[in-house]
Amino acid sequence: MSWIEDPAFGPDHPFGPQTLPYGVVDGQGVAVRVGDHALPLRPIAGSFSERLEELVAADSLDAVLAAGRPVWSELRARLTELVTAGSAPRCAKLLPLSEVTNRLPFTVADYVDFYSSRHHAENVGRMFRPDGDPLLPNWTHLPVGYHGRAGTVVVSGTDVIRPNGQRKGPNDPAPVYGPSTRLDIEAEVGFVCGGPATSRVSVNKAPEHIFGVALVNDWSARDLQAWEYVPLGPFLAKSFLTSVGAWITPLDALSQARVVPPPLGNELQDYLVEDRPLGLDLQLEVRWNGTLVSRPPFATMAWTCAQQLAHMTVNGATVRPGDLFASGTVSGPEKQERGSFLELSWGGKEPVLLDDGTERSFLEDGDTVVITATAPGPDGSVVGFAEVSGTVHAAPVD
Repeated sequence: MSWIEDPAFGPDHPFGPQTLPYGVVDGQGVAVRVGDHALPLRPIAGSFSERLEELVAADSLDAVLAAGRPVWSELRARLTELVTAGSAPRCAKLLPLSEVTNRLPFTVADYVDFYSSRHHAENVGRMFRPDGDPLLPNWTHLPVGYHGRAGTVVVSGTDVIRPNGQRKGPNDPAPVYGPSTRLDIEAEVGFVCGGPATSRVSVNKAPEHIFGVALVNDWSARDLQAWEYVPLGPFLAKSFLTSVGAWITPLDALSQARVVPPPLGNELQDYLVEDRPLGLDLQLEVRWNGTLVSRPPFATMAWTCAQQLAHMTVNGATVRPGDLFASGTVSGPEKQERGSFLELSWGGKEPVLLDDGTERSFLEDGDTVVITATAPGPDGSVVGFAEVSGTVHAAPVD
């Protein structure tokens, strides 16, 4: 029996001993989540080996990320021993999550966003290119992505300020400037990188550089995007805010969640061929003002995180501790599995009915979106992912 008496810490709960995600609590530094409590590690640093002691006493996960996979495995093993022991480590204290403030747990070095759901890409293609092929020719040959903005990655719960920018509708004689009127979400899964800085990471070496997994909402201004994205792709429509979950679930917790992704339909370049594919069986849920509107299945993603990292670095680009890359919008084949409101409302033509009787096509000021997820764990357990949430506020007045 564990000394932790929180009923949400059992193996039949998402944040039991099978998960143990890392975060940073304001005023406490690095912590691990146990059920509905945070366990700060600084007060119990003496319970760790000498090389781990300095890492767990830090103010952020930056040093942990830089330490590399052998240290990550050692740290997780020792944490498992400590939280499942019959007696508490000396000076241990549990803090209810409702009473703590989470900080962004690591310094984001670079941010890359991919576009790896075939269902999402085809839906968008049908809307934007109704007379053409939904998929562009490169999509099944490489993980399509773009380099985002690290400085606007924020921790879950941070306010979402509606962005201003240029937009031009099909019937507008000229572009206009002002607040986005088609503010949207993108329900995604993010991968936090660590280990030594290097380039040309092979698909089979990718797990040595992926510390953990967090939910991501890459907020998007679809009207700004439609006007600006040709020919170079997303810019202001994406760079204003990206929200990430406050607790990072270790990749080591997902050994039972690995799946083979769906086939792409053509041969891949050798650098993208995995010996053991790193697809993941995550089930996301999206709630809009409390209404469950979608259950996107991550197992349907066509490109894996290993392939994304290999492609991201094959040209010599460097992956560093703190780099974050995201999967792109997660959407399944059914309407109730779409991970963006652009798709759910089919470009605004099919409004979404919420539980309070209101209808939405895109986000209105005051709306709150919460994304959660789980994955299968060992021995029939469930691995949890910290929610990523945000509430929309009015655009600033220029």
